Order: sequence, then C-alpha cells, then structure tokens
Amino acid sequence: MATMTRLLRWAGLLALLTGLTACGILGRGKDDGSRFGRASGKEVACLERAMFFESNRSSRDGLVAVGSVVMNRVASDQYPDTICGVVGQKNQFASGVLSKPMTASGLPEVQEAARAVMRGERHPMIGNAMFFHVASARFGYDNMHYTVTAGGNAFYEKRKGNVTQPVPLPAMEGLTGR
Repeated sequence: MATMTRLLRWAGLLALLTGLTACGILGRGKDDGSRFGRASGKEVACLERAMFFESNRSSRDGLVAVGSVVMNRVASDQYPDTICGVVGQKNQFASGVLSKPMTASGLPEVQEAARAVMRGERHPMIGNAMFFHVASARFGYDNMHYTVTAGGNAFYEKRKGNVTQPVPLPAMEGLTGR
C-alpha cells in the first residue's frame, strides 16, 4: 500500500509539473527570440502598447527601436522573460502603458512594426541597449553609452566604469522604414 501511495504522489507531481511547463510557468528559459513568431495575442498587444506610448508614433524607426529594447530585456536574465512582464514592470515604461486607451491614430503602423519585431526585426543601431529616455534629457552619469536617437528617444547601454560620455547621436530616422 505504501508503494502505491508513493507511486500516486509521484504521478500527481509529474502531472502538475507537466501542466506548469505547458502553460509556460516552468521550463521556459531564455532563448533567441524565435518563440515569439508564435507568441500569444496578449504578448503582441503588450509590445504594441509599449511601442505606441513610448515612441510617440513619430516614426517606424522609433517604434522598432523601442520594440528592440523590449526584446533585449526579454532576452536578458535581469528582466522578466515575457514581453508583458517586461512592459508591466513598475517604473520602467510610461505610466499606464498597459491600461491607457490607444487611439486609432497611427495604430496600423504600430501594429505592423510590432509584428515585424516579433518576427525578429531589430533596429540596426540598438545593439544590446536596454534603456532609453526622451532625447532632450541629459544626465551626468558616466555609465551611459548611447547607441542611437530615434523616435524622440535616446537609447543607451549601461556600462561599468568610466565611459566617455558621448552626446546622443543624431536621429537615424528611416533606417528601418520600408
């Protein structure tokens, strides 16, 4: 009887672990981003919302740059491993990014750019940048390495030690436009 009880417990534990893995709670490590080609509608919507509210819809280039930062964070062990987890992090993106209503203005372009990012398109100058701020702001930190200015934002990597503080690069609008 004790053997049967142990066997049933193991079977139950195995079923629980299988269920958690299937729904994405367990067994989902970082990957190359290819899994996003078949991402849920919720993940796509979270990416669209970040791109919509953070790039000011000023250009496709800016949209793809914001999307690239989101995907860089998803790929990093320092951030949640889902798009919605990254976009929903407190004090990281625009206030209300996941709850404010989106207007129809510019939405088709945002949706197209988000789908392109989900398929693997990245801004060619973002590199490993995981941070950005409005381009007009200036900060005196010595660990900010700027990669590009696009869509009204300055994108940067944080590096350890003293780094030469370059002035944000001029806008590179149209690099990813089609």
